[in-house]
Amino acid sequence: MAADLPLSRYTVLDLTAHRAGPTAVRQLADWGARVIKIEQPPAEGEDGGGILGRRHGFDFQNLHRNKLGVTLDLKTAEGKEIFFELAKRADVVVENYRSAVKHRLGVDYESVRKVNPRIVYGSIAGFGQDGPYGKRPGVDQIAQGMAGLMSVTGLPGQGPVRVGIPIADLTAGMLLAQGILIALLQRETTGEGQWVHTSLLEALVQMMDFQAARWLIAGEVPKQAGNDHPTSVPTGVFETADGHINIAASGDTLYERFCKAIGAEELLTDSRFADFETRSSNRAALNEEIAKRTRQQPSQHWIELLNEAGVPCGPIYSMDQVFADPQVQHLGIARTVEHAALGPIKVVGQAINLPKTPQPDKLRLPTPELGEHTDAILSELGYAPERIAELRKRRVV
Repeated sequence: MAADLPLSRYTVLDLTAHRAGPTAVRQLADWGARVIKIEQPPAEGEDGGGILGRRHGFDFQNLHRNKLGVTLDLKTAEGKEIFFELAKRADVVVENYRSAVKHRLGVDYESVRKVNPRIVYGSIAGFGQDGPYGKRPGVDQIAQGMAGLMSVTGLPGQGPVRVGIPIADLTAGMLLAQGILIALLQRETTGEGQWVHTSLLEALVQMMDFQAARWLIAGEVPKQAGNDHPTSVPTGVFETADGHINIAASGDTLYERFCKAIGAEELLTDSRFADFETRSSNRAALNEEIAKRTRQQPSQHWIELLNEAGVPCGPIYSMDQVFADPQVQHLGIARTVEHAALGPIKVVGQAINLPKTPQPDKLRLPTPELGEHTDAILSELGYAPERIAELRKRRVV
């Protein structure tokens, strides 16, 4: 039940679409916040899916679970009036419009703060709320390129390569959720909320982490390293008799342990690989020496042998293999939710474990149908059924 979860005392108004904003709200919803997802009333024939695919599709269902659904036209005076009635009672508003849109609609932080000084208002934009690119549209792949991520992804000389997940959207969403929680904690001291914002660009620059620090501190411009770790040697992908595995044996202790485990003690005395610097300079030769040996046995042989020896080693899975793995099944990250139209479906659960307030085995709520809870929410605000019907007829809700 939501009351058992740590964020159950908070109400969140969700104005988000696409992926970055919904990722932030999903963190709050999964941990118990009462989230009211506000969407535009549909034009005839719309199913309320949009850029993420159809509403009953895998992407939309995974992003928007544990929410209540309301339709509301914020471009109308009455729709905006309803929004501010909700905002008076809310703790958090989250949006990821282009930076100017919320001001044009009149639902920006300053406007909401006037009716509720305690509001924590969360925003994600492509490149920031202001500055030279503040008004530009921004999507994940554009941010991947601008943050330098595509310049270090892929094989050497391959040219820029995007990461295989929308990492800018996901990272910005996770960071905004963290920022919202920080602001809620500070509100307990100050009694006032604040505007919390990040961007796809900022999030990915932060995620570049040691690659960014290589430039800032050492003046080195990182290059593509393919499947090899950019600084740790040997760490990378190695061919086996029946596929490929990852091995991480960097550092003198792990390297010695690794060479002994695979029966290649001669690599310890080879002058080309005597220390970190020589191993780094002769990475290609060392990788080939290792591959000569790993090709002689199947993947599982090496995974068991090296892990027993204390050397990190693991398989390289496709998604079906991921969820078939006994450790992934033990962790229980695939969670079931009951959907009225789709039946029981599984979505991706939380990676955070709180033993005293654990995620329920079954999620509380499926992704709502478009406007599914509009009547109930408006009734809470005191709207009579006749008034609700009249607003619906005029597509205010």
